[in-house]
Amino acid sequence: MTNVQNYSSEIPQERKHVRILVVDDEDALCHLLRISLEKIGHTVVTATNGRQALERFAEDSIDLVLLDIIMPGMDGFEVCRALREQSDVPVVMLTALNRSDDVVRGFGLGADDYITKPFSFREVQVRIEAILRRVYWQDRSAVASRPETGDIVLNTDAHEALVRGQRVQLTPIEYRLLRYMMGMPNRAVSKSELFRQVWGYDMVGSTNLVEVAVRRLREKIEEDPSNPVYLVTVHGVGYKFHPKPETTSNPA
Repeated sequence: MTNVQNYSSEIPQERKHVRILVVDDEDALCHLLRISLEKIGHTVVTATNGRQALERFAEDSIDLVLLDIIMPGMDGFEVCRALREQSDVPVVMLTALNRSDDVVRGFGLGADDYITKPFSFREVQVRIEAILRRVYWQDRSAVASRPETGDIVLNTDAHEALVRGQRVQLTPIEYRLLRYMMGMPNRAVSKSELFRQVWGYDMVGSTNLVEVAVRRLREKIEEDPSNPVYLVTVHGVGYKFHPKPETTSNPA
């Protein structure tokens, strides 16, 4: 359940109204989302299947994608994978499923967020505003910097990491999570703080999305993800980033 807060004033006017691709095989839902999003100033392009979605994306300058998972033929997972091969555009998955395996798969393919049907339009609006705010501030701070600590170097421009001399591709969420944790080494950070800082809004209830993202990130930066030495668990609190590996640590 989303704890709604109004952050829209933090986004400049030209970034509040963007071009959104809505992909869902339910015509009624596409129509409803189009009307609702256009009422608050966004431009909306719709697609009712995966192939059509990729065609629309290629034809238009899309700023954000609302993507259903369960569709005939090419499902949302395949579409997300194809989008990530060509773009870092924010992707929010829409699904009637709420299984942790689907969350893991979606984030593993590079999705930025996940909304379970049925949902309220206010929840969709909050997620979109959070992503736009995050992208705006990320663009403002996207100077040519290379944060580094220990064996990990971040390439801000390419959104990738150099880990023990090897290039590692990160999804947008993984990149933001790692950058945030590297910015406060040896400090215990709560899951709610990570959600607020990385996803961009407050959430009441499950912290499953944070746990999934941490697990996926560990698989990319740790030699042994089951025994992490960089991104370690602080029981009862959240996580801590160690600039240099320690001999023992506990996974989530």
